[in-house]
Amino acid sequence: MSREYSRSRSTFPIPPTRRPRAGALRAAAVAVTAAACVAAYTAPASAADGTEPVVSRGVTIPSFYNPPAELPAANGALIRTEPLPLGLDLPGLDGRPMPGTATRLMYRTTDSNGQPAAVTGAYIEPSASWKGGGARPLVAVASGTMGQGDQCAPSLALQHPLSLTPETVSIGYETLSVYRLLSAGIAVVVTDYVGLGTTDRLHTYVNRVDEGHALLDAVRAAHRLPGTSLTPDSRTGLYGYSQGGGASASAAELRPSYAPEIALAGTYAGAPPADLTATMKGIDGSALAGALAWSINGFAQADPDLRDVVENNINDAGRAALKNASTMCVGDAILGYGFAKSGKWTTSGKSLGEIIAAEPKAQAALDKQRIGTLKPTGPVRVATGTQDDIVPHKQARQLAVDWCRKGGDVTYDAVVLPNLGDKILTNHMVPLITDQGDAISWITDRLEGKRAVSNCWSMPIQP
Repeated sequence: MSREYSRSRSTFPIPPTRRPRAGALRAAAVAVTAAACVAAYTAPASAADGTEPVVSRGVTIPSFYNPPAELPAANGALIRTEPLPLGLDLPGLDGRPMPGTATRLMYRTTDSNGQPAAVTGAYIEPSASWKGGGARPLVAVASGTMGQGDQCAPSLALQHPLSLTPETVSIGYETLSVYRLLSAGIAVVVTDYVGLGTTDRLHTYVNRVDEGHALLDAVRAAHRLPGTSLTPDSRTGLYGYSQGGGASASAAELRPSYAPEIALAGTYAGAPPADLTATMKGIDGSALAGALAWSINGFAQADPDLRDVVENNINDAGRAALKNASTMCVGDAILGYGFAKSGKWTTSGKSLGEIIAAEPKAQAALDKQRIGTLKPTGPVRVATGTQDDIVPHKQARQLAVDWCRKGGDVTYDAVVLPNLGDKILTNHMVPLITDQGDAISWITDRLEGKRAVSNCWSMPIQP
């Protein structure tokens, strides 16, 4: 019999700091540090021994997503693979499916605490030929916000572009950008991020190190996959919007220290949440207020300083919201917590942002997530909607300024649109579509070897 599974058995589930030896139970209960949380988090038995499936909000997670007890030593090493049926494809004239043939991946990365982690994702070999000269290039796509439940994983969204059940709603909106890249003959690898899909831990939403590492290791994993058309000479690009924009931006910064062997031809960072303090203010009370819960859940799992501050200030309604949100996708969060204000989740009535700002250790935990403190690798394109009130425009523009000051090769594009509705996601999502063609053209030019032209000189007059 399947077992219904909510990873957030306690308010703040804490993953084990090291993996048990093969044959040992990985599902040992881990005590929550704060006294107010008397429950304990127990990983599902299926994640340990595969005897029963994990079910998240009524969706059975394939056993493929259960990590093994032992992981490979090398970052980017493949753990397992299997064919991935794409939910949207057509038979090609030459017998190959359009837009390509997909493989589900599980590979190793290193998380922000220096511990090994299994990450899932997908590689798609395009049916179209690459006409840009040289070896077929690769773009690593970092998905925008999908949620925190395992059923929301981007690789599952490629298989099920629309998942609509009485308990969960998930839409694979990144499929459009992925397919546009494939149609140009560009190979694509998609990461599910740390803990999204894999059933052994909670997704560490917008954790810059986890995201950057997972994206870079997806590139490594793609090159280790047998039977592809990739070669050591394949140029590599990074592509992401919103959460994905933060991930690609972080990866461009972390590449010299974490993956120096990967040469980046270009990085697109659309609407990047570079400053989480500002971003928390943007999403609090918005249609995507549930994302605030995902942020708190992820950081509370990874950082004891922030966890203690939140635990000392959260009320029963807040505990219930954080637990419930931990298995939600974007659609669920909009329906369940749209326009919620985090002050209703705290004992003082202050917002979570205000509470964190008043606690030096908690604020320091968020400050460690700041993107823009390092010079990015290679040419980067930062795009942001000037009316974006979810991932605020000013902090995204500031990322471009910070990178320019560090000597980065930055192309900054302000997407100027009228105000399309306060806090209802339109100011954030419409630039995703209107800028997508330019973003893909820019990254394609980099993969063809064309030189980018920085416009850092124009930042003082840019909106």
